[in-house]
Amino acid sequence: MDIVIHTDGACKGNPGRGGWGAVIQQNGTQKIISGGEPKTTNNRMEMTAVIKGLEAVDPSAKVLVSSDSTYVVNTMTKGWKRKANHDLWEQMDRLVKDRDVSWRWVRGHNGDPGNELADAAATKEAGTAR
Repeated sequence: MDIVIHTDGACKGNPGRGGWGAVIQQNGTQKIISGGEPKTTNNRMEMTAVIKGLEAVDPSAKVLVSSDSTYVVNTMTKGWKRKANHDLWEQMDRLVKDRDVSWRWVRGHNGDPGNELADAAATKEAGTAR
């Protein structure tokens, strides 16, 4: 794998103030990116973290997206029905088209270092930091 992107989203209220975080690991280096929105949902923040992470890396790189969101991972790998957030699913589909992207689900808040960093960035942006 060339790049691993650990992603997480958080929300204070659902809907409410939201935050997303992505930890991009490549060649022994690590970069954390994050952002937020004033009124959103947790699922939208989970998806935004993936989108922003993919936008930040070379499209020719082999990428592993690691997320604690079954909503994101199972929709992308198992074809879960897309009932909402169609704008973000379209963005994600465009970003993964013609790319080598694989997906891994990790249990959140369970000691995975990349997930913990992504969670810290997302919760800080959402104002829900522990």
